[in-house]
Amino acid sequence: MSQPVPPLRALCRDCGARLAPSAARCTRCGSPRLVKHPELDTLAIAHIDCDAFYASIEKRDNPELQDQPVIVGGGQRGVVSTCCYIARIYGVRSAMPMFKALEACPQAIVIKPDMAKYASVGKAIRERMRALTPLVEPLSIDEAFLDLTGTERLHKKSPAETLAGFIRDMEADIGISASVGLAPNKFLAKLASDLEKPRGFSVIGAAEAEDVLAAMPVGRIWGVGKVFQQKLERDGIRTIGQLQEMEATDLARRYGTIGLRLARLSHGDDSREVTPERGAKSVSAETTFFTDISSFDTLRPILRNLAEKVSARLKKAELSGRGVTLKLKTADFKTITRARHFSDPTQLADKIYAAGENLLQIEADGRRFRLIGIGVSDLEHADRADPRDLLDQSAERRKNAELAVDRLRDKFGTSAVELGLTHAARAAKEAKKQGDK
Repeated sequence: MSQPVPPLRALCRDCGARLAPSAARCTRCGSPRLVKHPELDTLAIAHIDCDAFYASIEKRDNPELQDQPVIVGGGQRGVVSTCCYIARIYGVRSAMPMFKALEACPQAIVIKPDMAKYASVGKAIRERMRALTPLVEPLSIDEAFLDLTGTERLHKKSPAETLAGFIRDMEADIGISASVGLAPNKFLAKLASDLEKPRGFSVIGAAEAEDVLAAMPVGRIWGVGKVFQQKLERDGIRTIGQLQEMEATDLARRYGTIGLRLARLSHGDDSREVTPERGAKSVSAETTFFTDISSFDTLRPILRNLAEKVSARLKKAELSGRGVTLKLKTADFKTITRARHFSDPTQLADKIYAAGENLLQIEADGRRFRLIGIGVSDLEHADRADPRDLLDQSAERRKNAELAVDRLRDKFGTSAVELGLTHAARAAKEAKKQGDK
């Protein structure tokens, strides 16, 4: 007769051995990388976050970079997309202007992002996640929530053991490490995954949630951004523990519905379910200039080129959208967004550009801009896009002309047919390349 499996209280992350809670090292492989927790057997909600994803892929593909500070980003005028942990020691952070990052770490190796490569790796990781459970909720290309409730029968092991094996296999097969947070809900799982980066495996149980949260700053609560955190601090609220001591009705009176959410999350109460594959919320394209631009006439062809990129992506994904958003960043790094909505969804570059151009005309008042972008949101399937307008026959002709151009480009390449505006944008880009040489 087989012996009953002892409760899981400690687990070796390197070989998967089940251990006594008192173990300091794995008795099977000798590893000190143990995860211990009294609730390890019962927790099933996880947040997996790849470590410095883009930079890790670049280091994987070029071992000579392994011990170097690496920044993935857009050149002198761009921003840091991500950086490795060596670069972070010098103060480099994601979204930091590139010139500031290079001031902090002048010896850093800067690599231009290769989004196609990163997306391919992200897709491979996502497919492995779905092999663990159908309940996978992606947050970005390199992180997701997983609900492993009820998977013990399928995998013949607890969720904690399944996750540890997943991370081991991902490192061995794909060459990318990740950090895991395991908890009773999504809010606590995401907090846990940040506790021991990189290559972390942290657990926050229900019994300890309030104590763990109490000392954390209010900014660690999901949805509390920088501006709202400053407001809370002006009101004398700096830690989550202070929120725990307040009545929910008082928080609601001060901050409305967000006050009620603060009350719940401060006690570790999060009822959100893990929702599989939410899909894209918007499709966009943007570019950062080598030198600031203030001229509306100079910005127009660049905007047209971006609108065509967005349109092509929508058509390829069989999507359309009702909302168009123009994004601008001024020379002093202030971000401006302006939007308009259509009554019917569109995927046509002509309509996307026209909406963006109208918004740009208002904003191009002499200010210097370092970035421009355009995006389409409120996405729907393409079968509802651009219905025939009986009152505007020219719109139907423009639509047919654009679709004809698309067919030519599909057959002969994107530069086979160019409008005057897109030709001007390409010519300016080529001139910039020649000037950089």
